[in-house]
Amino acid sequence: MPETAGLSRCGEGPVRARGEAAPLEHAAGLAAHAPLTALRRLEAGPRGLTEAEAADRLARYGENAPPSWRTPSLWRRLGRGVRDPFTAVLLCLAVVSTAVGSLGAAGVIAALVAVSCVLRACGELRADRSVAGLRALLAGTVTVVRRPDADAARPLSRELPVGDLVPGDVIRLGPGDLIPADVLLLRSTGLVVHQAPLTGESGPLPKHRVDAAAVPPAGDTELFEQPHLCFQGSSVVAGGGTAVVIATGAATRLAAGHGHARVTHGAFDRSVRGVARTLVRFMLLTPPLALAADAAVSGHGVQILPFAVAVAVSLTPEMLPVVMTAVLARGAVSLAREHRVIVRRLSALPDLGAMDVLCLDKTGTLTQDRPVVDQALGADLRPDPAVLRWAALNALWTVQLAENPVPDALDEAVLGAAAQAAGPVDGSGTEPGAEAWEGVAALPFDPARRLSTAVVREPGRLGVHTLVVKGAVDTVLERCALPEADREALRAVAARYASDGLRLLAVAIAERGSRADGRAVGVADERGLTFVGLVTLRDSLTEDAPEVLRALSGRGVEVKVLTGDDPGTAVRTCRELGLDPGDDVLTARRIDALGDDELAREAGRVRLFARCTPRHKARVVAALQADGRTTGFLGDGVNDLAALRAADVALCPRDAVAPARESADVVLGEHPFAGLGHALDAGRRAGVSLTAYLRVTLSSQLGNALAMLAAALLLPFVPMLPAQVLVQNLFFDAAQLAFAFDRCGPASPRRPAALWPGQILRFITAFGVLNAAADLATFGVLALTVRGAADASGQALFHAGWFTENLLTQAMVMVLLRTVPRLRRPALPGPVALAALLLAATGILLPLTALGPLLGMVAALTPLSYALLALVLLLYGAALAAAMRRYAGEEPTGAGESTGCMVAQ
Repeated sequence: MPETAGLSRCGEGPVRARGEAAPLEHAAGLAAHAPLTALRRLEAGPRGLTEAEAADRLARYGENAPPSWRTPSLWRRLGRGVRDPFTAVLLCLAVVSTAVGSLGAAGVIAALVAVSCVLRACGELRADRSVAGLRALLAGTVTVVRRPDADAARPLSRELPVGDLVPGDVIRLGPGDLIPADVLLLRSTGLVVHQAPLTGESGPLPKHRVDAAAVPPAGDTELFEQPHLCFQGSSVVAGGGTAVVIATGAATRLAAGHGHARVTHGAFDRSVRGVARTLVRFMLLTPPLALAADAAVSGHGVQILPFAVAVAVSLTPEMLPVVMTAVLARGAVSLAREHRVIVRRLSALPDLGAMDVLCLDKTGTLTQDRPVVDQALGADLRPDPAVLRWAALNALWTVQLAENPVPDALDEAVLGAAAQAAGPVDGSGTEPGAEAWEGVAALPFDPARRLSTAVVREPGRLGVHTLVVKGAVDTVLERCALPEADREALRAVAARYASDGLRLLAVAIAERGSRADGRAVGVADERGLTFVGLVTLRDSLTEDAPEVLRALSGRGVEVKVLTGDDPGTAVRTCRELGLDPGDDVLTARRIDALGDDELAREAGRVRLFARCTPRHKARVVAALQADGRTTGFLGDGVNDLAALRAADVALCPRDAVAPARESADVVLGEHPFAGLGHALDAGRRAGVSLTAYLRVTLSSQLGNALAMLAAALLLPFVPMLPAQVLVQNLFFDAAQLAFAFDRCGPASPRRPAALWPGQILRFITAFGVLNAAADLATFGVLALTVRGAADASGQALFHAGWFTENLLTQAMVMVLLRTVPRLRRPALPGPVALAALLLAATGILLPLTALGPLLGMVAALTPLSYALLALVLLLYGAALAAAMRRYAGEEPTGAGESTGCMVAQ
């Protein structure tokens, strides 16, 4: 075939390489042209492509499939884990330890880094493989019109896999079909499509051929509103048509949002990095400060450098990556196994636990994509079930007698409501009685006419046919024999119902004599009708949405609704869900008029945002984050992508469009709201456990570091040998692995479990100083009771005494700083308590074993020394418990009453 210049022109750019996405103006560029002009630009025709042309274009443009979302390899994930701030610091300390001859410390640090990176990479890889199984949005086959060769007189229609479609293919669409690519209509009959996954609009939209668009659409909103364009990811509700494919694969609007990567650093990551930066600064300052202070006071010189490096190592929460990954992996595996919830980014779990505001899309999330009948009103605007019966007869026979065998969503709602009210509508019921009606003819719904007409016959009434007309209020009223004043009054009533978020169908009837020539009913018969009444319809709510929204509110999560629907519909939906929309609704026009600071203030106040485009949703999410809120977003459509990427934690149901699933951190199960509750529980438990671990380890290690640096200046010898520092640190780290298996009780915390760097730093500073005071008291006891502390044997006794005391205080910290003091009953013994017991036993027994002398320790303290050390420990425990009780009293009431773990507020 000739060079595809036409294809390059239709994309407004050069010819693409295989699989390369066309420019986003592709559909917009063709929208301004008549169908025949668009066909010429695509170098196609109404009879379709030849098989040779299709094969050439398939080789040039690639398969019509979603973009290849390649998951990173295990090695790339391992490399990403090394870039974690604490992991990077540990690697630097391993290098320093190797340089000063501490090969054991370097080996331990390297092992911890390796275990952490492998655990995290394997967990995320498992989650991505699970998500890959959910990519099933597109239809399997499509009816394509093609010619065997250029000389063929007539084209052939056959079913082909969707992946074989190419630009220029002519396809046929029917009721129930999924649109397999972006297409331009050549012909249509009553075509109505549902494109809520793309736009968020809950109602179906009519589509039809137009000769030309006056002005090319400027953006997505205008593009989706074009009546002659249909887009991949939407579906045919009613009618049918013939269309030409204008974009496939990565060039479709469904795949257009993949040019921007999801930001993977959520609130928890940012908080951990904030704590890490502070600790890294202190760690980097520790060795030079220790050297300078010692040179000024004791004059030990360079010999204290290994000790200073060991102190810096002891400041690092080496087990944080391991504990964090293990805690999150356990939560993610439990959610996937028990609730079919897939966590794609492990650190999204604590983000979910810290979430205090959840933004929701309405259509497809809070509401199902189908309407239900609200009520039927007679001509006097009073409830009248006869109106629903007439509407159901119209729906029944227009479906059965028209070429289109599938009713649209409104017909399904009417038929379902009539079946519930008076049994199935199968032609056996009448308006008031029980005699059967027979269908004679039908004019199906036409988007241009905006109504449908069924002609029915009542047995026993020969020669009389009844027209039943149903459709848009204005259209039906124009055909009714009504005084103009009555017509205007009914229009005002309809407008009032519409402003309240309801959709309306007007119903009218007329009796006509049967025609002797047998001709069917026509448009001319739709005149002088008798107005019967109105049928109002509303959006069908997601089954468990009201209960879950109430539960979220009771658990400290504020819910905000961001929708593309009009304010009236959104307000009504919120009220039906039991969600107070407030006194003010912020629309897109008002959002555009606000600056970022003003929007942050308004977003914190307003609960409902209507007429939002993707850009507005993302701005609202960013404004909430700027106001200090940890923000989640739950959406399912392409119009939600920008907000999903902006949120701290992005959630979507499993049946969301493929781009939304790829942008989400958490993919919920078959029952999204139930899955949201379980994920929230798991996130809060993970956040509580991780915050408890951070408080315990950082306060203890900071206290030890301060005490060791003070002792190095006050004592004439090094207070603890570098090997002893690293060994006790290793035992403490091993004990802290218990936090990875800790359980916080059967219930979830009732408030968000947020990790605030400022609070963490204040906590560890206060309790670290308390720990250092206990260590300095121990120094005093040992200095008074150990004879000959200046010689080697005295130093060995001193080291053994402090080693024992240090591990005992760390065991106490693990228990006392984990438990919430105001619980009426203490937490049951668990992994943390058992680990603390083993740590205390190690501190007492290790100096008595053969390993003690190898580490430079001997255990021959006097009974007085042990008695005084016990007194120090007793006083320290009492002070620790008192401080914890005071600290817990300063936290918000009820913040952690339902757990046995440290509250993460």
